[in-house]
Amino acid sequence: MENEANKPQETAGGNENLDKNTENLSEQEKEVTLESTELEASENTDAPIQEDEVQDEIDKENAEDAEDTENEKRHEIPFLDYHSMSMENLVGELQKLVKNEKVQAINKHVNAIKQEFDQKFRDFLEEKKEEFIDGGGNEIDFRYNSVTKRQFNEVYKEYREKRDTYYRNLEKSLQSNLENRLAIIEELKSLVNVEEDINTTYKNFKELQEKWRNAGPVPRNSYNDVWRTYHHHMEIFYDFLHLNRELRDLDFRHNLEEKQKLIARAEALVSEPDLNKAFRELQTLHKVWKEEIGPVAKEIREEVWEKFSTATKAMHARRQEYFASLEEVYEENLVTKNEIIAKIKSVSENVANSHKGIQNQIKEIEALREEFFKAGKVPQRVNEETWARFKEAVRKFNKKKNGFYKELKKEQQDNLDKKRALLEIAESLKDSEDMEKATPEMKRIQNEWKKIGHVPRKYSDKIWNEFKAACNHYFDRLHAQKKEDNKEEFANFEAKSELMEKLKAFQLSGDREKDLPKIKTFIADWKKIGHVPYNKRHINSKFNKIIDALFKKLDISKQESELLKYGDKIKQLANADDNERAIGNERVFIKRKIDESKSEIRQLENNLQFFSNASEDNPLVKDVINNINRHKEALDTWKTKLKNLNIMENKLAREEEEQAAEDNNSSEEE
Repeated sequence: MENEANKPQETAGGNENLDKNTENLSEQEKEVTLESTELEASENTDAPIQEDEVQDEIDKENAEDAEDTENEKRHEIPFLDYHSMSMENLVGELQKLVKNEKVQAINKHVNAIKQEFDQKFRDFLEEKKEEFIDGGGNEIDFRYNSVTKRQFNEVYKEYREKRDTYYRNLEKSLQSNLENRLAIIEELKSLVNVEEDINTTYKNFKELQEKWRNAGPVPRNSYNDVWRTYHHHMEIFYDFLHLNRELRDLDFRHNLEEKQKLIARAEALVSEPDLNKAFRELQTLHKVWKEEIGPVAKEIREEVWEKFSTATKAMHARRQEYFASLEEVYEENLVTKNEIIAKIKSVSENVANSHKGIQNQIKEIEALREEFFKAGKVPQRVNEETWARFKEAVRKFNKKKNGFYKELKKEQQDNLDKKRALLEIAESLKDSEDMEKATPEMKRIQNEWKKIGHVPRKYSDKIWNEFKAACNHYFDRLHAQKKEDNKEEFANFEAKSELMEKLKAFQLSGDREKDLPKIKTFIADWKKIGHVPYNKRHINSKFNKIIDALFKKLDISKQESELLKYGDKIKQLANADDNERAIGNERVFIKRKIDESKSEIRQLENNLQFFSNASEDNPLVKDVINNINRHKEALDTWKTKLKNLNIMENKLAREEEEQAAEDNNSSEEE
């Protein structure tokens, strides 16, 4: 019969399960459930109801959509591979869903994201705890403040608040609609007992049908029972219409035509290539069958339903085949993940004994982790076991890596003690008046400092700044004394002042080919002039500003301009009294600028990932891209400067070697 596929499951022993399920229902809802159950039991006393998985799923989906048509949009929202995403990307996906989609349509997506995030965060926290303990910390003192976790909690809280508000507002409306539909059923039941003209009764019946169509959604847990009860009493009414067969048969013919159309559409779905689309269409056909079309003649009712049910079962068979093919894919994914786990184990059993080696292995492990997450799902029976073996392999590597760095910290502490000893010497010599003895000693401890390895990061900048300040203090005093003895610098200042006036008076002709050589001549002449007094160095800055302005007018790039002017800085470093210290300080400065540029680029590129779905015309995206390009240009400039500095230093070293060789030859000739 045509309601068969919509029946709840019962036991042969009666309605015990039904009683449990109806304990929390209202009296009206209980009445609906009991009426529909009594009807179904009376029609199927000869055999127990067989479970139909696909029908149950369709009923459940339709009941869910019945609460709010916006629910159907959940089929249109892509269900991404959340397992392969990082915690940061999971937060981003959750933010997009909560911001852009209906809250009632994203429940499954949000639950999947939360499950993956919680699992990843637990593993991440375990790793951090192990590092903390391996570093000498006490487990009871372990605390970790995660910005990503805090962001996730904030977005998830927003989702829950929006969801709860939505369902609070929906509940009253759904309950009111349910009561209205139950009242319509009562009116429908009363039609068969009214003694009036059959045409009037039939007209009232049609009015009730129209009221039913417009009665609105009901709670999903009442949806199927309400419709079953409605159809039951509608069939009773049609049986009552035997007194006026013409009216009844007219409806039956119309309903049969409509149901045959649905059957044809359902049978055609077997050839639909998109299985998800086909199943959603089948779901819609069942909804139309239940909600919009009345019964057919009793003698063909079973036959018509059987045809529709057969098409439904065919779809079920297709889905079963599809899921079987998925299992094959999952088995292939399992092979891939086992291979990845084996590679991680191999790395963890051969951990390097150097910082550089371990850093390379860390990158290798991270790459393997990414491969693991992207490898896809594995069969459910081995899911937990596979994940546990993966975590154990990664944890084994991390434990050995942390052990290495624990030993490295001891070494760095020894280096810190050595550098503190050199700092004490520098502090004791920085105000020395015996510069003839102090100068070589200061140079010696500078060279010794370079030979000592890294110190703990939290002390690195502080002790270096203190040592550099003591050395600079001494050599500044040394230079100040030399300036008193070297009047040549004042002559250089006068020469540069005269050249500055000529540069100020210089006018561009508008011909780049003529103007550029003249500007370069100014730069070359400036370089030929030696150092100026320490307190007159501002003249170099003024000169560079004028040169920059001229270059800008000639449309010369900033990098080219910087490198042209850097030649002057190179010459100053080469001619410095303590050129070794000056070159060393310059190298440290440039390397720090290179590191800062790289860090800025990495941070900006990470930020760009949060705009993965945004257009490149987006002002925020444009701003980030422009900043990345600007820092990349600066990075190229700093690298070129470092290269030029190294070339100059190598040249000085060769000149010293040649001079030493000449001195040695002269001594031998004498």
